[in-house]
Amino acid sequence: MLIEHRGRRPVVPESAYVAPTAVLCGAVVLGERSRVLHGAVLTAEDGEVRVGSDVVVMENALVRGRARHPAVIGDAVLVGPHAHVNGATLEDEVFVATGACVFPGAVASTGSELRIHSVLHVNSVLPPGTVLPIGWIAAGAPRARLFAPGEHDELWQVQEALDFPGTVYGIPRGTSMREVMARQVAFYGAHRDDLTLDGPSPGGQP
Repeated sequence: MLIEHRGRRPVVPESAYVAPTAVLCGAVVLGERSRVLHGAVLTAEDGEVRVGSDVVVMENALVRGRARHPAVIGDAVLVGPHAHVNGATLEDEVFVATGACVFPGAVASTGSELRIHSVLHVNSVLPPGTVLPIGWIAAGAPRARLFAPGEHDELWQVQEALDFPGTVYGIPRGTSMREVMARQVAFYGAHRDDLTLDGPSPGGQP
């Protein structure tokens, strides 16, 4: 399904494949020979999603682009089933395994590997060639530290300064959940004006 959002349309080259049950929404630009499999969602909210060549986004993965944090995927990248790439950059030849999460402002550098259910936190940089083990968390910049599950206190010492609420929601830490959700409801309410398109626009402009 291709959807126009905020006046922007997905761009799909003829060499790409988008499964019938996948969704491309808004300013999403696919590279040559990219493959978006069943149930995957690539949604450009008020920003962009840009996908390089020879990329596979597997079943039920989510890639979300924002104005302050576009989602940028390089060449020869695999985004695994149920993975979540939100406003982040995946450089060339990155492997994102099943259920891994990459948060806004984060960079998974060239040749890095995020294994099953691992997390690359907001504004963090995973150095080139780094392997993030199963279930581990990487946080910090310019070079993320790796934390094993259960190292909550040690992680928080790094994580607090990364400003998750400010980066993701644009609000200070401690803002009430009612205010957070009022903002989110207004933001995602823009989808009420979306337009479902008949088909891709190969070579066109988003």
